[in-house]
Amino acid sequence: MRVLVIKTSSLGDVIHTLPALTDAMAAIPGIRFDWVVEEAFAEIPAWHPAVDRVIPVALRRWRKSPWEAWRSSEWKTFRQALKQSVYDVVIDAQGLLKSALITTMSHGPSFGLDRQSARESLASLAYRHPMKVAKGGHAIDRVRQLFAQVLGYDVTLSTVDYGIDLKRLNPERPETPYLVFLHGTTWQSKHYPEKHWRELAHVAVSEGYRVLLPWGNDEERLRGERISQDASAIALLPRMGISQLAGIIAGADGVVAVDTGLAHLASALTVPVVVLVGPTDPVLTGVVGKGQRNISTEYKCMPCLKRVCDHRLASNGDPVCFETLLPRLIFDTLRVCMKEL
Repeated sequence: MRVLVIKTSSLGDVIHTLPALTDAMAAIPGIRFDWVVEEAFAEIPAWHPAVDRVIPVALRRWRKSPWEAWRSSEWKTFRQALKQSVYDVVIDAQGLLKSALITTMSHGPSFGLDRQSARESLASLAYRHPMKVAKGGHAIDRVRQLFAQVLGYDVTLSTVDYGIDLKRLNPERPETPYLVFLHGTTWQSKHYPEKHWRELAHVAVSEGYRVLLPWGNDEERLRGERISQDASAIALLPRMGISQLAGIIAGADGVVAVDTGLAHLASALTVPVVVLVGPTDPVLTGVVGKGQRNISTEYKCMPCLKRVCDHRLASNGDPVCFETLLPRLIFDTLRVCMKEL
């Protein structure tokens, strides 16, 4: 059986889809997948052994200049790649208008979430077979349930296997133990205070760990430089691609992260990880499994799902969500996670 998966973005959503492929591979011998995904995340589906072909799409970039995208050879190349195969099943695992549009251009019976289940209800009109998956469950579970309904098998949600082939990532295995701090996020309301990052890094160093700080833009680089400025054991990494960074995360003794796609990558790599949760709901999108913790303070406004905090601390403007998430508490929680794996 050949299946086309359409799950273009974001990083966390792409990671959340991997366990559904593992379920299908176990239930249906010989099943193979192609996957349409945003170009920035095109390396990720190839980490799963059930994926044959990755079809990159650049909707995020093209929508900035739609006329140029329409005229360009890139759009034509994408359309041609999409039409190369006739599939037994096409699954839109995203439930958005943009993914539904791609579904209509593919060849094969189309499946996706129905009007009550999809994030954008009009997307359901694009599917020959709309499927009902109750809202309110974790994002990973909902994708797994969708695949199970479409492909006709039962799924047990109590365990999660992302199926990532670690050999494809060449994980780091240095003699000195190290932690990775994933401090970057696009939401102002998700940022852990920089002074707390610095203190947490020094706590880790005092416990015998090196601390590695990835970055993806100039703002994150400058923050990393400030966090690492007065300790040689706290190192700012060079900018790197997702597979190279995944290898470093896979070799880490532990990870501390704000709620971002890279936190879910760490979880998928079965690394001990503590995620600092602010405005989002960990019941729906938090990390899951052994050695994984979502920690947050409890305020009546949580989860607000707002990109900018309405209740900042008057002294420094930091989101109030992290007021009591002190570095020692976070490090001690990470140490508990390490003992579980």
